[in-house]
Amino acid sequence: MPTYLSPGVYVEELEAGSRPIEGVGTAVAGFVGLAAAGPFNTPTLVTNWSQYAQTFGEFVEGSYMAHAVYGYFQNGGGAAYIVRIGTDGNGSGPVRKLAGELPSGADATLGAYRIKALTPGGEEGEITIEIADAGADAPKDTFNLVVKKAGKVEETYEKVTTQPGKQNVITAVNPKSKLIQLEEMLNTPVESVGRGVVPLKPGAPDVMPDHLGSDELVGDPAHRSGMGGLEAIDEVTMLCVPDLMAAYQRGVIDLEGVKAVQLGMIAHCELMGDRVAILDPPPGLNAQQIKEWRVEQAGYDSKYATLYWPWVKVLDPASGQNVFVPPSGHMAGIWGRNDDTRGVHKAPANEVIRGAITIETNITRPEHDQLNPVGINCIRAFPGRGIRVWGARTLSSDPAWRYVNVRRLFNYLEESILGGTDWVVFEPNDQALWSKIRRTIASFLVNEWRKGALFGSTPDEAFYVKCDGETNPAEGIDAGQVVCEIGVAPVKPAEFVIFRMAQFSGGTSLVSE
Repeated sequence: MPTYLSPGVYVEELEAGSRPIEGVGTAVAGFVGLAAAGPFNTPTLVTNWSQYAQTFGEFVEGSYMAHAVYGYFQNGGGAAYIVRIGTDGNGSGPVRKLAGELPSGADATLGAYRIKALTPGGEEGEITIEIADAGADAPKDTFNLVVKKAGKVEETYEKVTTQPGKQNVITAVNPKSKLIQLEEMLNTPVESVGRGVVPLKPGAPDVMPDHLGSDELVGDPAHRSGMGGLEAIDEVTMLCVPDLMAAYQRGVIDLEGVKAVQLGMIAHCELMGDRVAILDPPPGLNAQQIKEWRVEQAGYDSKYATLYWPWVKVLDPASGQNVFVPPSGHMAGIWGRNDDTRGVHKAPANEVIRGAITIETNITRPEHDQLNPVGINCIRAFPGRGIRVWGARTLSSDPAWRYVNVRRLFNYLEESILGGTDWVVFEPNDQALWSKIRRTIASFLVNEWRKGALFGSTPDEAFYVKCDGETNPAEGIDAGQVVCEIGVAPVKPAEFVIFRMAQFSGGTSLVSE
């Protein structure tokens, strides 16, 4: 209290009313995966695709993270934290190739063919392809293909042609060449190849390491590696690891490793208590197989995790073709778009997936009837309505936490109240403090009720706040505790819309009773 010793006028500032609670952000994603550039195991904030491309590079073969991040921003996502793992991105790390897969290296286009160097990286013009005439006595459509490295002729293939047969250019070059590989591009007519010199331009390196253990993806919070590095970022509300499926497709990790990483994602979200994991299913599964994998093999049971199926097809700028990618990045973007347009309390379903060309598997309603009860959120294609998310469930067996919007609403309320009541610490624990706490939290919840986040025709039906002598006995006060009980009635989605129709006879009756 101030001390007044001399006559005069004094002005004092007093606190009036409740202190406002500001709602926290709900649409910040965390991505863990492979990239061509950027810092390792350092959560880096990006707010748009251009910023991501400048820091971590463009689309690269062997990685789905760029597709996930692009789909996230394309579908309305705001900010994201990127954690890069894997090799150093310049080709010095060990890589693994699949049989028949075109290597990552310098590339060029020759008519209807795509040429790629067998070794990643390289400078532009280091390898050149020269197309020359086969000679006067050679057949009309034949030519000589000469491969040069640093200006020196390394390989020569004479009298090759674009026509089928033993002298076909792909048949002649691919089995023998130690420098290049050729691939016929889809939907491109095979015509005669023009004469001249074609330099190979440096391509993106293969970022998939020869070994990628589950411990590298899960990481260590002490060393800020993997998804463990995101524990220090309190703003993250969604967790995606799209390159887990890239590693599985390349044979770097098996299904047990996939399950170990996804269990690590769930454990991370449950320990943090303020984020939800968006899990990707293995590729190429039909409706029966995904149910067996979900129920019998994975068996996850968590209110902090969701699963979306099937994969979606998008354009891959790295190869110029359409490819199937895991849906987690696109789903995270839809969550962000839904939060911005409707609010976190609205279920992120019945929303169009931007950028999706088609889906890996089209399902029927009877198949969907088997998947929805076990928490598999299906992505479906509807005639005239596009490709839409058609599920909003968590992987929890508890009916109270069945819907993802209920879980995320509670995360939002808890974090907002936690951050807006720091001023309570070390205040005198008496009735005046209890009254301030009640007013502060009630004012915040009234605003949320007006937004439609809470169920009830009046605030009294929507929530209650109790902080009085009953919740704070003398023993608790002596222990330095102040306890406030809050109960809210969240809105839940109209998942099943039922119209009951009956037939009745119209008109008037001639019989009077």
